[in-house]
Amino acid sequence: MLQDGKIFIGKSTKPEYLDLRLANRHGLVTGATGTGKTVSLQVLAEGFSNAGVPVFAADIKGDLSGMAAPGNGKEPLVKRAKDIGVEYVPDKFPVVFWDLFGEQGHRVRATISEMGPLLLSRLLDLNDTQEGVLNIAFRIADEQGLLLLDLKDLRALLQLVSDNASQLTTSYGNVSKATIGTIQRQLLVLENQQGDEFLGEPALDIKDLMRNDRDGRGIVNILAADKLMSNPRLYATFLLWLMSELFEELPEVGDLDQPKMVFFFDEAHLLFNDAPKALVETVERVVRLIRSKGVGVYFITQNPIDVPESVLAQLGNRVQHALRAYTPREQKAVRAAAQSFRENPAFDTQKAITELGVGEALVSTLEGKSAPSMVERTLIAPPMAQVGPIELTERQQIIAANPMKGKYDQSIDVESAYEMLAKRAEQAAAEAKAAEGGGGILDMLGGLFGAGPQRKGSMTVGQRVTREVTRTIVNQTVGNLAAEIGKSIGGRQGSSIGRAIVRGTLGGLLRR
Repeated sequence: MLQDGKIFIGKSTKPEYLDLRLANRHGLVTGATGTGKTVSLQVLAEGFSNAGVPVFAADIKGDLSGMAAPGNGKEPLVKRAKDIGVEYVPDKFPVVFWDLFGEQGHRVRATISEMGPLLLSRLLDLNDTQEGVLNIAFRIADEQGLLLLDLKDLRALLQLVSDNASQLTTSYGNVSKATIGTIQRQLLVLENQQGDEFLGEPALDIKDLMRNDRDGRGIVNILAADKLMSNPRLYATFLLWLMSELFEELPEVGDLDQPKMVFFFDEAHLLFNDAPKALVETVERVVRLIRSKGVGVYFITQNPIDVPESVLAQLGNRVQHALRAYTPREQKAVRAAAQSFRENPAFDTQKAITELGVGEALVSTLEGKSAPSMVERTLIAPPMAQVGPIELTERQQIIAANPMKGKYDQSIDVESAYEMLAKRAEQAAAEAKAAEGGGGILDMLGGLFGAGPQRKGSMTVGQRVTREVTRTIVNQTVGNLAAEIGKSIGGRQGSSIGRAIVRGTLGGLLRR
């Protein structure tokens, strides 16, 4: 299905190809439920893998897992291959399974600092005021050299900000304790939805997504998203974070003979539903610029109107499956889809969109000097791997045999903001106790961390830490604190914290 630097998509009046040199100009696969979007995605993913291009795709229904097994030669697939003049040769592809919850694949994590305030606000569904306070908290963490890895780090920081709200207001703007409380409640909701399992160390290294097998074929990274879809905001935020990581971490390479990686964003409407204007503008900027990093982004959704016009304009390669046109909104979607194609005088594009059968699509790809080809009514090629999910036992065998096994499975609690604040609380409490001439340091530490029976109404460990930190941390110089933290952090980012904290386009911490 790969020929002379092109991926074979299907056949219209002629063979239809996707030129690998222009595959980083992004793409769009749309169509109503059951019209064949997933099959088209799989055909493209197989073609990229055969060309040596790594792929990342979210698997909403579990069907993409079938790429790990050879096709079973079902009669409809064999017939379709014959109809378009290609030989049906069953094949399987190198697949790595990932899962934010660690159940159906290798676990995926990101740190709070890498996520940044913009994406975290989106994840927590914060309003403008709450997002502003969260930005202040991140600003303080950056200035104090505090690395935020997991939720307990962020909670400790927010408590510190709350306890010093009046002092901070004059320097950073209004900080309301009520707003801090709302953010803390949203963190609890996120934790109850297992979102905290995504936030922490070891964070995903994007280089582990950009690998080839021994035969030179690109690894197909498949994210198990069936359970994740119960929290669509977490799903959309994770994929946006991953796209931003690729954008921030990869060097400029210009136009290559083929992409370095292709990223499929299924259920793309979830990214833009109720998204603030600032986030949409940022996504548009990332999509526009990431192609120079050698990354192609392909959105998969039901209606093209699910994607904002500013983003839609960046998507040059398009596969349009059938759409229904019963309601005014559906009719609008059909018109919008038809108008996005270069017209073919041989047929009425708008009418054809409503008449397409399963496995048929209107296809237009970039050619020549990045100009879109004339739209063609195309019979999509059959995938050579299995169509439909593999058995759970097969998935588990693939996971166990993969080199990624064990690298991300266990969480690591390295020294970060919470631990540093707790350490300073110990020191402050010890100094205060000594100055008062009270009991020994061991007695003080036992009281601070709740050793022995806890009296009714006594403070929790977190409250004690916050109380003591409040007395001392505000008076610490930025330079001394940053240098101390930079020496002590054991994670892969720690060496840079003592020098500078730099945030990227979407507010995430850059790994320098």
